[in-house]
Amino acid sequence: MNDHRRLGRDLGIFGTDPLIGAGLPYLPPAGAALRKAVEDYVHELERRNGYQHVSSPVLGKRELYERSGHWAHYAEDMFPPMTVGGEEFVLRPSLCPHHAIIYRSRQRSHRDLPLRLAELGGMYRAELSGVLGGLNRVRAIQLNDGHVFCPPEQAAAEVSAALDLIETAHARLGVGQVRYRLSLRGEGGKYVDDPALWARSEAVLREVLRERGRDHDEAPGEGAFYGPKIDIQITDPAGRESTLSTVQVDLYQPGRFELDYTGPSGGPLRPVMVHRSVVGGLERLLAHLVEVHGGAFPAWLAPVQAVVLPLSDAERPAAEALLRRCLAAGLRAELAPADRGSLGARIRAHRLVPYQLVVGPREAASGGASVRLRDGGQAGEVPVEQLAARSRPFA
Repeated sequence: MNDHRRLGRDLGIFGTDPLIGAGLPYLPPAGAALRKAVEDYVHELERRNGYQHVSSPVLGKRELYERSGHWAHYAEDMFPPMTVGGEEFVLRPSLCPHHAIIYRSRQRSHRDLPLRLAELGGMYRAELSGVLGGLNRVRAIQLNDGHVFCPPEQAAAEVSAALDLIETAHARLGVGQVRYRLSLRGEGGKYVDDPALWARSEAVLREVLRERGRDHDEAPGEGAFYGPKIDIQITDPAGRESTLSTVQVDLYQPGRFELDYTGPSGGPLRPVMVHRSVVGGLERLLAHLVEVHGGAFPAWLAPVQAVVLPLSDAERPAAEALLRRCLAAGLRAELAPADRGSLGARIRAHRLVPYQLVVGPREAASGGASVRLRDGGQAGEVPVEQLAARSRPFA
């Protein structure tokens, strides 16, 4: 069973330390390389689909979250305020209030919409120690987040477009089997008390799921405090289910932040705010990818894409030159010199690396390498530039 809590540590994907604290994992070089590959892919996927990327601080004044509704409905999951200079600041529990502020930073026209904003940013949840585990449940989350501001009549189309992005990314990442869930309002003060608002938002999501033919379960009590959402659920090897990607229709926060745009007739109109996360929190995604791929990541995702293996010390200068060419071509590559064991031992030690570049006397003379594939197949002498091209997500 590929439990990421064991395999992820063995592969150097993540680690923890009591001096940093529970629920606060760090990523060594292999994990950071995997995260950067995902980040670059999603950033480019979003760019190609009309998103503009923004950056916002991980702190906000308490008043910001009072305005957004988080303080009234979500405070128990937030870290307590910090007082600085007589003002209270909070580690943000989500990015949406910041994106609402960015939207209202200038006047918007109907010609500007839909406005699609995206960010990979930190958010923080005051999770209890008993629920923390590996990368699946953490206190500091790097969230792939995004918000689309659009007229109400465009909301269904934007929800569907967000699902297109999610399904494209899942296929490219090899996410595997998922389950769709329509998460709805529950009972109690956790949820905004506006039945008409909930009904309008829910109708949009139901329409999209119906038109796309997506079978789904319904989960009362799992909606966001401000509205319903489509959750895309994954399951770990132990059978534990969690949410990876989401799409939400929010009619609440645009009113709280007094967001508007100038309509065709010149009067002010209120936009809908569609929240969407293509791959969710990167920590949870990395955990799932470790478990799905068992460490044998696709070439474009692999922390090390190519390893250069000189047959003996005599070929080391040629191997080092080849390594420099690999790095210059954009490959994540490293050298496994002959003093680290026999060729067979070094190949076994790097069995999860997609491309193993063996440099013997003939290859050293030609400046190339014999390419061995992870599955044991032989590709012959493939130019470094071709290997680099094969190792890109949009190749």
